Amino acid sequence: MKLVKKIGLSPGSPIYVGDRPALEMDLSLIIYDSDSAQMEHPSNIDEILKFGNDSKISWINITGLKDINSIKHLGELYGIHALTIEDILDTEQQPKIEIFDLYKFFSIKTIQRNKEYLHKNEKKKKRFLYFGKTKNLDSEVDKFTIDQICIIIMKNALITFQEIPSNTFDNVKKRILGNIGKIRKMGTDYLAYAVIDAVVDEYIHTLHHLEEDIESLENRAVKTSDETFLGEIQDTKKYLVKIRHAISPVKDNLLSITRHEELFQTGELKPFLQDLNENLNRALIMLENHREWLSNIMDVNISVLSYQMNKVMKVLATISTIFIPLTFIAGIYGMNFEFMPELEYRLAYPIVLGCMGFIASTMILIFKIRRWF
Repeated sequence: MKLVKKIGLSPGSPIYVGDRPALEMDLSLIIYDSDSAQMEHPSNIDEILKFGNDSKISWINITGLKDINSIKHLGELYGIHALTIEDILDTEQQPKIEIFDLYKFFSIKTIQRNKEYLHKNEKKKKRFLYFGKTKNLDSEVDKFTIDQICIIIMKNALITFQEIPSNTFDNVKKRILGNIGKIRKMGTDYLAYAVIDAVVDEYIHTLHHLEEDIESLENRAVKTSDETFLGEIQDTKKYLVKIRHAISPVKDNLLSITRHEELFQTGELKPFLQDLNENLNRALIMLENHREWLSNIMDVNISVLSYQMNKVMKVLATISTIFIPLTFIAGIYGMNFEFMPELEYRLAYPIVLGCMGFIASTMILIFKIRRWF
């Protein structure tokens, strides 16, 4: 168990917990106000302070959680509680939201479609691949990756932690640097909303890709009797369950945000949060539709397998029925009695074969007339 390493440690102990090795830390910094914006790539945590400006908003993005000491140092510089640092490093926990005196903490799960899988899938579509591994003929590649994003919201600073690199925030960064929309005219709450909205958009995007895969499964359902097909459907359903586990807590946290003014400036952001809530509802509805769709595909495939089995059984039953009288005749003349007058008759053998052929042909004709096969 991944959590075993935390047993016996005091609360707030900074220990990385995850299902993949921690990556090296990469820093990026965007400083902006309504008039200007600039992007920097500090080499270490202390260098971030050189670009600090209390009159502007700073967005610090940290990718990779391997350098625990640097993350602790960042926490000391910005007054981040040790329990928050522990939550940032624990990538296996459920999404959550917490309020502290100096900041608000929000963690969320994001879903990324693996580009390496897409490249290989164009060459050979063998199996559908989700959270685990599959025994593909050419390679084993993850199809989707779920990682954790943590957001710390302060008065003039937003700090985000990404478990692995992604392009989830690219559009948000372009809007800031290009002064597109109202993001540079708003505070850190709106920036945090924009980041969360980008993650929710990834949910919708991922589910649309998954819909294409399910359509492919549907097309194969009536044509395949491959024993791995039902396994693919079951793997997809398990994946949908894991997506629900990622999305549902975000939905609950969003309700907390809208109910408590101290979490966000809900008066100003209320229309945007409502739109975010609608997108989450849409994602959950798509999840349920996909699950029902997969159940229907499974039923169709089971019906096809049953039909094919019935056809095989019908052929075998027909052959067995035809050979029953033939076996009976062969059994009679195969008995070793000494006084059987037909055995001495010169034409007995062809006559018996002819009778057997006539019986078989007649039975086949009757079965055809009755449309039994």
